[in-house]
Amino acid sequence: MQVGARPVDGAPRTGRLPRDDPHRDGHAPRPERHRPVAASRRCGVVRPLSAPGPDVTVVVVAYNCAPFLGDCLSSILGGQGTSPRAEIVVVDNASSDDSVGVARSFGHSVRVVRNEENVGFGAAVNQAAATSRALYLLLVNPDAVLAPGAIAELVAFADAHEGHGLYGGRAVEPDGTLDPKSCWGLPSLWSMFCFATGLSSVFDSSPLFNPTALPGWGRDTVREVGAISGCLLLARRSAWDALGGFDEDFFLYGEDIDLGARARAAGFRPVVVPTAQVVHAVGGSTPEAAARTILLLRGRATYLRKRWAQPAQLIGLALLQGGVAGRAAVESLTARRRDVVGRRWRTAWASRRGWVAGYVGSPGARAGASGQRLA
Repeated sequence: MQVGARPVDGAPRTGRLPRDDPHRDGHAPRPERHRPVAASRRCGVVRPLSAPGPDVTVVVVAYNCAPFLGDCLSSILGGQGTSPRAEIVVVDNASSDDSVGVARSFGHSVRVVRNEENVGFGAAVNQAAATSRALYLLLVNPDAVLAPGAIAELVAFADAHEGHGLYGGRAVEPDGTLDPKSCWGLPSLWSMFCFATGLSSVFDSSPLFNPTALPGWGRDTVREVGAISGCLLLARRSAWDALGGFDEDFFLYGEDIDLGARARAAGFRPVVVPTAQVVHAVGGSTPEAAARTILLLRGRATYLRKRWAQPAQLIGLALLQGGVAGRAAVESLTARRRDVVGRRWRTAWASRRGWVAGYVGSPGARAGASGQRLA
């Protein structure tokens, strides 16, 4: 059974949640060794903080995001208030623009770590987390703007409800409309079947046929979910260490789904806190639609290969390819030839031999992904 959103009945933000057993997925992730937080071989070393440490370490991974990084950092600094105490760490993945300059313009308020190569999102987060002594880690995308008090809301809820381990918020577009991508249900054979047959697209507002998107819920109530997006993710340090942080085999996309699956398997219950709000100000640009889709598919294939046992893994990969094939066929019939968006599924289908292998065991996968924009 696929893990989706689970309401916490009658639980106020500072109340005590029931301790019932977590919802289990029919295809629970297999235990597997992965690189621990402090053992990243691709990252540099950051100098530890001096005592006393902050309550929260806010980690922003930057890659060619200079136009909007300043707004992100300003929202973090302007909205944290006096409590909880927070430090900001920007890890730059070898940007070719002025992302480092923007981060350094905030002076001592922001600690900047500059990598000589793009090590990937998960590895960059682990790099910062390895030297933090804060009780909490907060991941914020560089294209996100925190609403005032968002950090305090997340930390207050986490303080009152320790067992969840991972905490997310409510994301909205700049015009105030809901951005549902702040959380997800975990993939299952049923959700993969719905993708392959197009049911998840035709009935995209149906919780039955589009279960991973958690439709019909405005992210306006406290709910347990399968996974929290890295756009806004608070982790208790004890939970983060127990899980070993992000699996660095995921270069870009899929690492948050994987973290949520491992968290649930370990007994944690990722939860959305709607009073913590973030404006997702910048989305993927149209010319990058095909490349972004391929990265998403590569991340999903990596998840299936690492966390699903046979025969579910083989079936899941076949369904993933089938869904792409069907969408590519529809594009061939309906899309204009010069429409870049209309080509993304056809491009993905033509590139299937690369992404279906995932990041693991695909020599050119990480090199090809390293040039993609992280936002």
